[in-house]
Amino acid sequence: MPQKLSVSKGDLLISEPYLPDPNFERTVILICDHNEEGSIGFVLNKPSLLKLEDVLDEVQGFDTILYTGGPVQQNTLHFIHKTKGLFSDYRVVKEGLYWGGNFDELLSFINIRKINPDDFRFFIGYSGWGPEQLESEIKENSWIIYKNATPEQVFGLSPDNLWRSVLKSMGGEYRVISNYPIDPRLN
Repeated sequence: MPQKLSVSKGDLLISEPYLPDPNFERTVILICDHNEEGSIGFVLNKPSLLKLEDVLDEVQGFDTILYTGGPVQQNTLHFIHKTKGLFSDYRVVKEGLYWGGNFDELLSFINIRKINPDDFRFFIGYSGWGPEQLESEIKENSWIIYKNATPEQVFGLSPDNLWRSVLKSMGGEYRVISNYPIDPRLN
């Protein structure tokens, strides 16, 4: 299924159903940065078994799970959110979607209960590609690019249904792909 689209920050990458890499099976990745040096994104639909308070003592009672953002540097913590201007040093991914920010301010706002856990998603590790690597994978049909990502999709859809829901919303042949079984031999 050839695509003529190029990837941009704010896009979603949807893995092809037959992508052989187990790190990315049935994943949806929000691209947060894409330039000549490479690309960075976070897997939106791989919740871990951990909560944020399991890895940060400073946030007891802030009820939110951690996601596995990707296979790169899984000893790092990252976050995306939809709280424009609440704290400094965040990056705009696209209107309504922001990446990172001043971590000390974030901890302070968590502890005074100024932020809603539903407005944030926290990740261990990230997905990263070197220069031209992602473009090459797209040409090899490993990824489907979704240009119309909304904060509602990123934060509101169940991780269990995100891959299928985004493909269905694209219509046509993507709607058919959304029903592709995980193991076609069992069909």
